[in-house]
Amino acid sequence: MALQVGTKAPDFTLCYKSEGGLQIVKLSDNFGKKKTLLLFFPMAFTSTCTAEMCSISKEFETYDDLNTVVYGVSGDSPFSLEAWAQREGISVPLLSDYAHSVTKAYGVAFESFPPGANLPISDVPRRSAFVIDRNGIIQYSESSDNPKQLPNFEAIRAKLTNLD
Repeated sequence: MALQVGTKAPDFTLCYKSEGGLQIVKLSDNFGKKKTLLLFFPMAFTSTCTAEMCSISKEFETYDDLNTVVYGVSGDSPFSLEAWAQREGISVPLLSDYAHSVTKAYGVAFESFPPGANLPISDVPRRSAFVIDRNGIIQYSESSDNPKQLPNFEAIRAKLTNLD
């Protein structure tokens, strides 16, 4: 079950690959400074994930204006995430949760993927969104068992607008 509103967001350290090499991101580095939007997605190079991350990239300025840092999170390697970002023009940092520890900590891991397929693919993130305030508290939580269902970005922007 996905972590609920009012829960302290589990801190993590993950990496992403940029032109400058591997970059480290620690969630708590944002605390006291910026709000954070975490967008968990199942897999790079898939149509729905591409649509979601490309859309967020196009709206990046909107989130920046809301004093919010946005991260995409998946279990893909940082190298495949970089290749996908370059191919699709994705500008959002795509964090590699290769060990699936963050996906599990936030309660959004599929037991098998795709759902109901009984394949030996596990711990893939559900498409999920978490808004975390500057104090590190989850203020918005959404997770779907349907990997093709995008988060409610209108509700997310409304929540971010109403937070300090």
